Amino acid sequence: MAGPQKSVTPYWELTFDADGDVDGRERDELLAGVTARGVHDLIVFAHGWNNDRSGATALYRRFFAPVPRLAPRARIGYVGVVWPSMRFGDEPIPDFPKSVVATEAEAVPRPALDKDTRHALLETFPGRATVVDQIARMLDQRPEHELEEFGRLVRLLVEVVPGGPQPLFAADTLAEGVPQSDPVLFTGDATTLCDEFTRALSALRSGDAEAQFTLPNPWDGAKELLRQATYYAMKRRAGTVGERGLGRAVGQLATRAPDVRVHLVGHSFGGRLVSFALRGLPDGVHTVKSVTLLQGAFSHYAFAARLPHDAHAGGVLQGQQNRIDGPLVCCHSRFDSALGTIYPLASRMANDAQGVIENAALAQVLGAKWGAMGYDGVQAVPGTRAFTLAEALTATLPASGCVNVDAAAVVRRGGPPSGAHSDIVHPELARIVLAAGRIR
Repeated sequence: MAGPQKSVTPYWELTFDADGDVDGRERDELLAGVTARGVHDLIVFAHGWNNDRSGATALYRRFFAPVPRLAPRARIGYVGVVWPSMRFGDEPIPDFPKSVVATEAEAVPRPALDKDTRHALLETFPGRATVVDQIARMLDQRPEHELEEFGRLVRLLVEVVPGGPQPLFAADTLAEGVPQSDPVLFTGDATTLCDEFTRALSALRSGDAEAQFTLPNPWDGAKELLRQATYYAMKRRAGTVGERGLGRAVGQLATRAPDVRVHLVGHSFGGRLVSFALRGLPDGVHTVKSVTLLQGAFSHYAFAARLPHDAHAGGVLQGQQNRIDGPLVCCHSRFDSALGTIYPLASRMANDAQGVIENAALAQVLGAKWGAMGYDGVQAVPGTRAFTLAEALTATLPASGCVNVDAAAVVRRGGPPSGAHSDIVHPELARIVLAAGRIR
């Protein structure tokens, strides 16, 4: 890794806690450093789910590695955002060899928690060790008639402190005059929810639409209930860190170094984070020159002023693309089964209006309301342009507005449950970031 690390300099990190508070020393080093190092374009990347700082940093180094070669004359600086997210042990790290746990999970899916996932849960939800131990025991033993107790423990694990900011950042769409209610994911019958996840996972693993009805034991979907409840917590955090943390930091940078052009990049929930950062920009800040979303794990209607199925509701980020002095580019792939199947199902349970589903039978059940940005791109925003990856790499991208780029030509590797969701480390996608920001 020594070669890539040397090539992507200057490099800084910004670390945020769950409520969006930034590490002051790191922020001050960035504010002073961009001027001292003569940076003209600053690429800020936010990870989705990773277990620790080293995993996030490894992703940034590998993604950034081809950039100096692609833009040799540009004066580029790099920032890696580190925020308290987590990755389950059976999911791959982007562009890294699969772990033993991930390989075994593809061959023989098991509901039990591996030690890496247990550790990640303890790190991500401090003070919940007893709850994590109980959840692990139940997943291992699968006690009959105790799924409701399992559901209660999952909800207890991810609950937030009353009065804190995070509950304000859970919604992707807003209905006029309709208060936000607790999601079905946290209030519904756990047995029914696990049964739905069981069917979806069966269909993904077999590729057979009928197979979703062949696994009757709802415990087969219990780990997915835990996974999605955890990701719902990450969703809240991503919005909080984006608006209350990164948006403010970009504003401070604009005050200190107004000529530095900022380019925001986010993978998965990191795409949600950088999008909410737009909402946190102070008035009058115009230094964000591009936003690139890589397999964004949030509603494809987030930027819509009106929802196709509800004229009285719009996306929670409606109009925020206008805060960018340049384009919002959304890279998406139909091979992302995490966003094509599991995400829409979990989103329906969380009462968020979203997306399109890969499996035809599931699509009939869930409809087009529950889709994700990284599966089929920005939806219901007039004027949105669409490109294939090849077209985007050879054409000049629009100077403003929303742009969808079908990245399925490279974002296509991965097995269940995530599919190609983490397959983002490609020089073609680095070129998209440069093209979006007109960095040469």
